[in-house]
Amino acid sequence: MGEGFGLVVRFSLRDQDSAMAFDELCATTLEGVTGAEPGTLAYLVHVPVGEPLVRVFYELYADRAAFDVHEAQPHTKHFLAQRGRYLADVEVTFLDVVGGKGAARR
Repeated sequence: MGEGFGLVVRFSLRDQDSAMAFDELCATTLEGVTGAEPGTLAYLVHVPVGEPLVRVFYELYADRAAFDVHEAQPHTKHFLAQRGRYLADVEVTFLDVVGGKGAARR
């Protein structure tokens, strides 16, 4: 399917101090995402129940090109450059949309 491209990223954080700093980094990044990326359909940060040192991102883009635009943004580059200092592990799963209900395509 050519439309829709997403990913799920699971970040394991080193400790509570790292989690707090990572959350601040995420807040700054989210400001940029919401203001400058029309092809980003969903960009959500979750804390799994019972896992206070884990953050899960769910990202949905109109297509692969919209993801590439996201990756090229200054706020994304800053996030990618800074995140490592807080992480114990990261796992990325790329997703191709095959169907379902979601945000309207732009």
